[in-house]
Amino acid sequence: MPEPAIRVHNLVKLYARRRQPTIRAIDLLTFDVARGSIFGLLGPNGAGKTTLLRVLSTLARPTSGAASVLGHDVVASPLEVRRRISVVIQETAVELFLTVRDNLGTFARFHGLGDAGIRTRAERVLEDFGLASEAHRKVMDLSGGYRRRVQVAKVFMVDTPVVFLDEFSTGMDPVLKRSVMEKLRREAAAGRTIVLTTQILGEAEELCDDILILNRGRQAARGDLHTLKLLSQGVYDVTVTFDRLPPGIEDELAARGPIRLSITQSTVEVTLKEDDDGILAVVGALARRGRVLRLEVGGASLEDIFVELTKEGPRVGADTGDHHGGRA
Repeated sequence: MPEPAIRVHNLVKLYARRRQPTIRAIDLLTFDVARGSIFGLLGPNGAGKTTLLRVLSTLARPTSGAASVLGHDVVASPLEVRRRISVVIQETAVELFLTVRDNLGTFARFHGLGDAGIRTRAERVLEDFGLASEAHRKVMDLSGGYRRRVQVAKVFMVDTPVVFLDEFSTGMDPVLKRSVMEKLRREAAAGRTIVLTTQILGEAEELCDDILILNRGRQAARGDLHTLKLLSQGVYDVTVTFDRLPPGIEDELAARGPIRLSITQSTVEVTLKEDDDGILAVVGALARRGRVLRLEVGGASLEDIFVELTKEGPRVGADTGDHHGGRA
């Protein structure tokens, strides 16, 4: 069996604060990332996603534990790791005083690409990312969304076997985001390993072969989309459209402790954790509250799983396979 692209074992990252409790940004994480996969890191703000990327890309030193990229330890061999990765992290700045084209060229030269290769790739990347008209402008003169495009475009200038992307779609319009997602799929199919963080759960659902959900630096759940959905068996999405919204229905549903509840005009959308008999009783009660124009009942989405797991905290035993990293 081939060695994983990334291996993490009992990783801990602490941040000491003067006269305040120490922050455990990463708390005993253990997992592997298969080569040629798209691996998603999900979690609420402060879950430890960006800190984990910083450790794996050698920008931060772990407090304890071990992590390696393509067999090279991030502490013992940071230069070997850097030669094999491309990184887009939220706070990473582009070269503000260089033009868009020079940003791409400089990044490619750092990775050993020659001038002829740079020119060819730059033309393609500028076109792909809608940057051709901005090629000669300094990045400092661009909007935040365009600066983000330049950052993400850089990783397509080189052929590093591992890519780290932190919230890659920030500032992208839907058409460009769809195009970039398709490019990422092609890169992974060609053998490139992509690790990404996102708070847009639809992106993870469409892109990721494997997902790790973090909460407060710990593993809340791990697996592919199908495996994660099995964790939330008994979670149902119910959508009901009435001809007229029944009075008091919001309070009635809120009393059931829903995972999510929203009401738009005469349509009620609620996510509940119930057994089969319970959800049938709920649907029956809703149907008796007024004239129903539309009724849909479905299984849990990734968003439902995410909300449930991060609300309840890390879950012991939510892992699959030979991974460890539940509650410390």
